[in-house]
Amino acid sequence: IFANHTGDDDLKKLIEEAIQGLKQEISQTEELLKVKGVGLPPTPPDRPTADLESIPVGARFADPEISASISKDIAAGLVACSQIIGQYIREDIALMFGQFHTAKTLLGAKFLKLNKEKGWLIPPPLHLQTPENK
Repeated sequence: IFANHTGDDDLKKLIEEAIQGLKQEISQTEELLKVKGVGLPPTPPDRPTADLESIPVGARFADPEISASISKDIAAGLVACSQIIGQYIREDIALMFGQFHTAKTLLGAKFLKLNKEKGWLIPPPLHLQTPENK
């Protein structure tokens, strides 16, 4: 959905990179589940590509919102991968999620850099003076 709503070319490239990475993770995970005989639910079809101009301005996600939401989801994915790595007793699965974690870390760094370059990440003001203790 976000790929259809973004107008920024750099953001669109990062979204496509994220989608490809997720498809690879899904493929690896599905392969592991199939080997173990776990039945997989049917996956929904990919969403069709929409023209950005056909989405009304009031209903469209803004590029900073898209980037912030994806960055938040990457952070949540890092936490989930870390939990799986720490809890799993099988080395192969822990290593697989270690690879996912590394890929998410690199993608998160790319989003952070983009957010800073585009001015979408606004840091809080620095407080150089400390209040006096009374």
